[in-house]
Amino acid sequence: MNTSIFFIGLIVGTVNFLFRYLPLRLGASRVSSSLQHGKTGLLLDSIGIASICALLVVSSVPDMLKQSEKFLPALAGFTILTLCFYTTRSIIVATLAGALCYGIAFKFFITMI
Repeated sequence: MNTSIFFIGLIVGTVNFLFRYLPLRLGASRVSSSLQHGKTGLLLDSIGIASICALLVVSSVPDMLKQSEKFLPALAGFTILTLCFYTTRSIIVATLAGALCYGIAFKFFITMI
């Protein structure tokens, strides 16, 4: 087995776990009134963003290893995805905003090269 595949799996698993665990630990007191269903509600609300981020990492790493110019657009999309989710708490809006940001950044960086 290739060690890079092992490390990618380890990183994705760790980040996925942290996206599920950290909101329970850090955000329990700052949860908005619509999400105050206890720790189970907070856990279920954070699964969406964790799944999207894990899929983003797993699907984009092989492409970025082959074509390094895709790194910055993916990083921009991931950043907007995360910020938008934590401001709106809507996985749909965050996913669409992240995809739009990735597309714009990809077009911008490809034309620069």
